[in-house]
Amino acid sequence: MSSETILLLAAAALVAVLLLAWGVARRRRRGATGDTSAAPPSPSDRLRRGLTATRDRLRAQLDAALGQGPRPFDVVMNDLEEALIGADVGVKTTGVLLERVREQVRGTVDAGAIRDALEAAVEDMVPADEPPSITGKPWVILVTGVNGVGKTTTIGKLAALHVAQGRKVLLVAADTFRAAAIEQLAVWAERAGVEIVRHKQGADPSAVVFDGMKAAMARGADLVLVDTAGRLHTRSNLMDELRKVRRVIGTEVPGAPHETLLVLDATTGQNAISQARSFQEAVEVTGVVLTKLDGTARGGVVVPLRHELGLPVRYVGVGEGIEDLRPFDARVFTSTLFASEPAGRRRSAAAAEVSP
Repeated sequence: MSSETILLLAAAALVAVLLLAWGVARRRRRGATGDTSAAPPSPSDRLRRGLTATRDRLRAQLDAALGQGPRPFDVVMNDLEEALIGADVGVKTTGVLLERVREQVRGTVDAGAIRDALEAAVEDMVPADEPPSITGKPWVILVTGVNGVGKTTTIGKLAALHVAQGRKVLLVAADTFRAAAIEQLAVWAERAGVEIVRHKQGADPSAVVFDGMKAAMARGADLVLVDTAGRLHTRSNLMDELRKVRRVIGTEVPGAPHETLLVLDATTGQNAISQARSFQEAVEVTGVVLTKLDGTARGGVVVPLRHELGLPVRYVGVGEGIEDLRPFDARVFTSTLFASEPAGRRRSAAAAEVSP
C-alpha cells in the first residue's frame, strides 16, 4: 500500500472520528439544556398553538380595557364588554360574563382582580366535558355541517384518530351531491387505512347509509363515520333529508346514531352560532368539531357554543396534517386565553385588592 493511500485513509478516519465526536457532544448539549425540539408536540401544545391568534387578540383588547389607569368602574366594564364581543364571545354570553365579574370584584377596578374573575367565569362556562364512552358495536357517528367547513377532511382525520386507538373503522360516503366528495373521502379512507361504502354521485343518501349500516355489521366494524351533504341550514328540504338519513341509521342500528357531530368553521365567528342553532333543532347535535382554529382570532366562539346552546366542543382542527385534529381540552383552552402570567400569581395578588 502506497504512502499516499495510507495518508488518505488516515485522514478519512480522522474526519469520521471528529464527526462522531461532534454528534455525541451535540446530543449531550441537547440533553443538558432540555432541548426537546425533535419531540413531536403534545395534544395540549397543539391546542395552545392553535389558540395563539385568539389569545393575542383577547390579550391586546383586555390590556386596552384594563390598562389605562384609574377610571370609573362602569367605564372599565364597558371597555371589557367591547373586548369580549370583539373576541366573538357574543352579546348574550358577554352579558352573563360581565354580571359574574361584577359580583366577584364588587366595584374594584384592579386589573388583576378583573382578569381573574373573568377567567374563573369562562372556566365555569366551558367545563371539562367527558366525551361519551363507546359502548355499542358498531358505534355510529353522523357528521354534518355546511359546505366549506372542512367536514369530509374532518371525517378522514377522525378515522385516523380512532384507528390509532385500535378500532376498526368504516366510512360511509353519503355526501352524494357535492362534486368529488366521494372521491375525496375515498382518498382519506386510503390514507387512514380504513374501508369505505360508497355509491355513485347523485345516488340517494339514505340508500348509501342503508348499505353502510349493513356492511358495518357484516364486517364487524367498531366505529362508523357517516359523511353527509353540506347542508345550507336555511334550506328546509335539505334538513328534512338529513332527518331521513338519521331515521334509516336508527332503523338498521338501534340507538344510532350514537353521536351527531356538527363541523363548524372557527373563522366564521358568530355565524357559527346561528348554524349550530339550526342544526341542533333539526338533528339533535351532540357535539361540535371546530375547524381552522389555528387561522383565526375568533376562537372565543367556543364560549357561547357551550353556554348558549349547551354544545360541547369535542375536537378542534389546528393544522392541515392528519394528526392536527385534536380532542378539545377545556382546561387548556381557558388557561391559554389568560396565559399572560401564571393564574395563581394573579389570583393571589387580586385577593388582596378586592373590596370586602
